[in-house]
Amino acid sequence: MSSSIPTVTLNNGVQMPLLGFGVFQVPGEQTEQVVTDALAAGYRAIDTASAYGNEEAVGRAIAKSGIPREELFITTKMWIQHTGEDTAKREFDKSLGLLGLDYLDLYLIHQPLGDYYSSWHAMQKLHGEGLIKAIGVSNFYPDRLIDLITHNDIVPAVNQIETHPFFQRADYQQLMRAHGVQIESWGPLAEGKNHLFTNPVLAEIGAGYGKSVAQVVLRWLTQRQVVAIPKSVRPERMAENLNVFDFQLTGDEMARIAALDTGTTVLFDHHDPEMVKWLGGRRVD
Repeated sequence: MSSSIPTVTLNNGVQMPLLGFGVFQVPGEQTEQVVTDALAAGYRAIDTASAYGNEEAVGRAIAKSGIPREELFITTKMWIQHTGEDTAKREFDKSLGLLGLDYLDLYLIHQPLGDYYSSWHAMQKLHGEGLIKAIGVSNFYPDRLIDLITHNDIVPAVNQIETHPFFQRADYQQLMRAHGVQIESWGPLAEGKNHLFTNPVLAEIGAGYGKSVAQVVLRWLTQRQVVAIPKSVRPERMAENLNVFDFQLTGDEMARIAALDTGTTVLFDHHDPEMVKWLGGRRVD
């Protein structure tokens, strides 16, 4: 792992970078160059998914980088239609092949939908065979997470959920910590919703350190021990997002940011039946 990025220790002892790079919504034709730029900027954790359609491009960038495999932390995710024990194994093999890797550092169930129990059984076996260093979930709300933990052998190492200043998940983070699950933020910058980048509280705090709003948010997350995976297609922004470990927010500043919490999603409501229906009907080749 790159020594410049702090790590968190997962519940099985695996070290995971506290700050990584996500490729959600990066077009397939841009992904190889974007990931190449991210690796050159110093990122060592890359997060993709079967549903993003860009695993192969991520794999090409990794192969061309020349970075030793043990220095990288690669995550991908299984889509809903591929749940079920046999199907999950085939889907894992496909993702691994597209990425051109011998093992994954982290494999996640992308949504708490479909036959994800059977998928978890398959993932536990793959973990036991050493093909995945850590297994986890994404978008699981507390009830689903606790149910999965209660009835299975392996506790998810990670739960990747929407987490940002407007939906902070502090209580849920505490619950996860009590069960040994690491919180990871997708959408750490709220995709710019609620005028995040011009928010006066975040801007004022940033001005005091000579930092941007994005840097303040990423420092706030990582200071809370929330793993974050910001996305950008611009090399200068990638570098800026990584440059957040040379300052420390005060308790008062953390409290001011805490006051921005609306307690609800601004991006994606998994409790909305129409959203569940839409997700369930989405097919990934």
